[in-house]
Amino acid sequence: MNGLRTIAASGIVFSALLLGGCSSHYVMATKDGHMIMTDGKPEIDTDTGLVRYTDESGNQVQINGDEISGIIER
Repeated sequence: MNGLRTIAASGIVFSALLLGGCSSHYVMATKDGHMIMTDGKPEIDTDTGLVRYTDESGNQVQINGDEISGIIER
């Protein structure tokens, strides 16, 4: 019975790690010094130059790519 609990606990931990790794968060630095936290990877539209991202509240936002100085995964 104790071995079954260990296997079940291992499965739960593995599942949590797997699900937690699915969504990455990023930080975008703007040229005016602001830090923008995103939920998921920002998408850059090469045709328009806009960067589309989801903010921490779940809102879809776009910003001009010329205003961004860097994007890093956190």
